[in-house]
Amino acid sequence: MTKATYGHGTHNDFVLVFDELDQLTFTPKQIKKICDRKNGVGSDGFIRIVKKDGAWFMDYSNADGSIAEMCGNGIRVMARYLTDRGHQPSGIYSINTRAGRKFLSVPESGDISVNMGQVSQVVGEILVESNNNSFSGLNIEIGNPHAVVFTNDMSLIGDLKNAPKVSPDSEYPDGVNIEFVKFLENGEIQMRVYERGVGETQSCGTGTCAVALAASIIKNKPLPIKWIINPPGGKLLVEIDGHSNATLTGPAELIRDIELDQYL
Repeated sequence: MTKATYGHGTHNDFVLVFDELDQLTFTPKQIKKICDRKNGVGSDGFIRIVKKDGAWFMDYSNADGSIAEMCGNGIRVMARYLTDRGHQPSGIYSINTRAGRKFLSVPESGDISVNMGQVSQVVGEILVESNNNSFSGLNIEIGNPHAVVFTNDMSLIGDLKNAPKVSPDSEYPDGVNIEFVKFLENGEIQMRVYERGVGETQSCGTGTCAVALAASIIKNKPLPIKWIINPPGGKLLVEIDGHSNATLTGPAELIRDIELDQYL
């Protein structure tokens, strides 16, 4: 019997499998079936929790079964699992990812913070087409690639059922996450996101960090800086220090345990 847990961070949701001894294998086809919202469990991503060389590792896949470097909401949900299930004491500890080691501050309950590492702008303007409208933006890197574009009217974006067209597409040989951003009158930021390999999601942790840097550049605000960012799934705090290191803070919840055998 293959057991798993379903959880989410600001409604960016995941299926987590605890595989400390690294004994389980899941094919991209199986992961896609598990994450399917009509015939599977339904989630934005799949996390296999492994211990390698004495350190926790997040083996993360997108909903289509493709491998991803890092997920800021997913790593907080993984940390909540490790602490709530007694595998790791609360406090400050690290989790390895394909984008490097990430340090987290994990209380017994409440919001979790994760140091996401350095976020940087890649030279060159990006153009995104969605709903027959064009948007200009910035090319941002935070372990995975992001195209962050700005608008004063979010209704221009459309339903995001299909991937927006990004140019030059040569910048993103492995695909790109696309964030649509609007500055709010209260000083916060509204965001929608189309994640590569998934589609539109309710939230994106690395995406909020990319948005925070892009917003600082557009508004000509020096670092360090804090932004409150509002994807559809909830509210997240991003802090970027003077060395361009981003810290993401937000909720992480475990919802229920499930069995995966019917999908394998």
